[in-house]
Amino acid sequence: MDSNILIGCSGWNYNDDQDKGGWLNVFYPDTKTKKLRFYSQFFNTVEMDSTFYKEFYLKMNKGLFMGLCKATPDNFKFSIKVPEIITHEKRLDVEKNVIYDFLEFLDKISPLKNNNKLGTIIIQLPPSFTIKEFAKTEVFLDRLTSLVIDSNGDLNHNFYSIEFRHPSWNTEGTFEMLKHYNIASVITDSPSKENLGFLSDETNIVTNTHAIIRMHGRNDNKNHYWYDYLYSEKELIPWVNKIEKIKEQANSVFIYFNNHYGGKAIVNALQFKKLLDNTSISESEAATLEKAKRFFLND
Repeated sequence: MDSNILIGCSGWNYNDDQDKGGWLNVFYPDTKTKKLRFYSQFFNTVEMDSTFYKEFYLKMNKGLFMGLCKATPDNFKFSIKVPEIITHEKRLDVEKNVIYDFLEFLDKISPLKNNNKLGTIIIQLPPSFTIKEFAKTEVFLDRLTSLVIDSNGDLNHNFYSIEFRHPSWNTEGTFEMLKHYNIASVITDSPSKENLGFLSDETNIVTNTHAIIRMHGRNDNKNHYWYDYLYSEKELIPWVNKIEKIKEQANSVFIYFNNHYGGKAIVNALQFKKLLDNTSISESEAATLEKAKRFFLND
C-alpha cells in the first residue's frame, strides 16, 4: 500500500461485548488486552473523538497524549477531533474567545505534534451550522491559520480539516474559502436521506497536503445510529476508485471507518486495506478479518 494512505477506525477503546456495541472478542482477545497497543498492530492511524466531549476533554492533560505516543509505533498517526466547546457551544465565534480555547487545545495535544504523531485536526460542525454562518467561519479560519503557536515564532502548520453537516454548504464559495486557507473538506459516506452526497465527491479536494475520508455508515433506520452498519464489499469498491484519484492530489490520505458499533469498522477497515492493495494485508490481518467476519454472518 502507498505510504501516504493511512487507514484506521474512529476510536479504539470499545470495551463491551459485541451485543453491547463493543469490540471484545470480535477484535480484542480479552479484557486484559492493552487496546491501543493491540490496535496499532493492525492499523497505522486512529481518529480520537473523545477530545470532542467536554466531560472527557476537560480531564485530559499532556501526560495522556505523551502516553499515547509511547504506546504506538513511530509511524502511527492520531487525528484529533476539536472539542465541542469550540464547535458546538461557541460555534467558532472569535468574539467568544474560541481562539484562546483552540490554543489551549493545541497545547494539550502538543506531545503528538512534537513526536510526529499528529494526523489531521478535525473541526466537525453541528448539523444546525449552516451557510448563514459563512462570515463567522471565515474569520475563525483566518485567525486560526495565522496563529503563532510556539516560542520560535513558527506559524501554525497543522493539517486542519472541516466537516460540514448541512447541505447549504454545497457552494463554490465554500470550497474556495477552504482552498485559500489550506483546510481540507472532510469527505464522508453517510445515509442518503441526510442530503450530504456532495461530501462524497472526490473532486472536492482543495488541499495538496492532506485529505480525509470518514465512512460513517448508511444506517437510515430512525431507531439506530448511522454507524451501526456493515458495508458490503460492493459498497466499498467505488471508494477504492475514489481513493486512487484522491491520492494523486493529496500527499497524505487519512481514511477512517466510523461504523464502529459491534466491531463493524474492524471488518470494513481491513477489507478496505485488502481492496486497495491485496499485498498489503498480512497473515495476521487476514486471520483477524476472517475471525471478525464470522460475528456478522447472520446479519
